[in-house]
Amino acid sequence: MVLTYRYEELILFCEKVFHSLGFSPEDSKIAAEAIVHANLQGVDSHGISRLSVYAKRIQEGRINAVPTLSVENPTDSILIVDGDNGLGQVVASRALGKGIEIAKEKGVAIVAVKRSNHLGAVSYYCEKACAEGLLSISFTNSPPGIVPFGGKKAFFGTNPIAMGIPTGTDTPILMDMSTSVISRGKIMLAAKEKQPIPTHWAINKEGVPTTNPEEALEGALLPVGGVKGSLLAMAVEIFSGILTGAAYGPHVQSLFEDDHGPANVGHFFILMDIAPFMAPPLFNTLVQQFIQELKEVPLAEGVEEILYPGERRKREYERRLRDGVPVPESIFCELRELAWKLKVPIINCTN
Repeated sequence: MVLTYRYEELILFCEKVFHSLGFSPEDSKIAAEAIVHANLQGVDSHGISRLSVYAKRIQEGRINAVPTLSVENPTDSILIVDGDNGLGQVVASRALGKGIEIAKEKGVAIVAVKRSNHLGAVSYYCEKACAEGLLSISFTNSPPGIVPFGGKKAFFGTNPIAMGIPTGTDTPILMDMSTSVISRGKIMLAAKEKQPIPTHWAINKEGVPTTNPEEALEGALLPVGGVKGSLLAMAVEIFSGILTGAAYGPHVQSLFEDDHGPANVGHFFILMDIAPFMAPPLFNTLVQQFIQELKEVPLAEGVEEILYPGERRKREYERRLRDGVPVPESIFCELRELAWKLKVPIINCTN
């Protein structure tokens, strides 16, 4: 059974949850908007399905509800941010905001973040940069989830890479990909809904491909594209983990394990202003021409339209904004239990 909720109700519920956990009103709003935005775009694995575990770790003190970010400026265009073990969505949004200011002034900004946590869908931050007319590249590492090519035990995180390119419209080009075949969050959702997974997604703890999501969570994910995905995951570890001063590989702690300490996740953002290269209106014109020519490529059999990255998410965003956000009953049960524990009013569905 799937329930449907208005996005405003989901945001308000999340805000109340975070506020009850000690977040400031501003940080409650930042976290709630980032989480529900993922659901609006159809990235349900990184949305409210994570809310219960975030709340649990905040209550345990493994995530700091009131982080005090410290910022170093070794050069005019580089920021090194200590997230003080705050919620990833809060830390990343605050750090990105500072980076956007610098990129607009200096033309480019690099933001390296340490001592953070899972930040949700990475493309969300690229989208925020696009709204300010900036090109962006974003990395973040995560607890071990991917086997290095040739191995049978997880070493790298799923380590997503995202890029954002303004188009002069409200639908920027947004690329967001895990360096695993699939995100760990989608396997977690499959486990909650007791659905099998394809054999090429993951291996069990013996290193054998599996269709059982529970076995996959005990084992490891496979890198996308074999050795190429393994190399990309390694690069993200170096940028997000080593260069930032955060943890890397097997030293990144998991939010989903009860006996782990602070995650110490690292993020790495590169923000670039278009103006030093060319006039932004000219750039937008060229990108629009590029997209038009891309869509005019002859279609393969059975294909109705060529979509550019970010276009499908935008359409899903508009549909869910209009029709509501679907929430599986298993996730609703988690939210209802969370609401009861925190004495927060539960949201009402529209169906």
